[in-house]
Amino acid sequence: MKQTFLVKHAVGGRMFIDSNKQDVPYTLVPQGEGWRFTVSVPWSAEVEELLSHKEELNVFVFKEYDDQPTLKTWYYIKDGQVEYDADQCTLTIVADSCIDYYPHEFSV
Repeated sequence: MKQTFLVKHAVGGRMFIDSNKQDVPYTLVPQGEGWRFTVSVPWSAEVEELLSHKEELNVFVFKEYDDQPTLKTWYYIKDGQVEYDADQCTLTIVADSCIDYYPHEFSV
């Protein structure tokens, strides 16, 4: 299975993190009634820009399988629960809700 991790600006559609284009180690763990992403990423102008839009982010995880359709999960970030730890070089994003979907089920 191939997995892709994306962090996008919900309003403008700008891509901040794309694991297809850069090596971005991350973890995803349940936290209370939501989920917490911890991303290993060095400080950069891109991270600074991401943080300036922390209340307007969407996170996606795409799981591509050889023998079944791609499963996409869209995580919603509310209240800007996004922080950067400069000592650990980690970005933490907390999602409150998510939705799983199969793109092929939404053909036009």
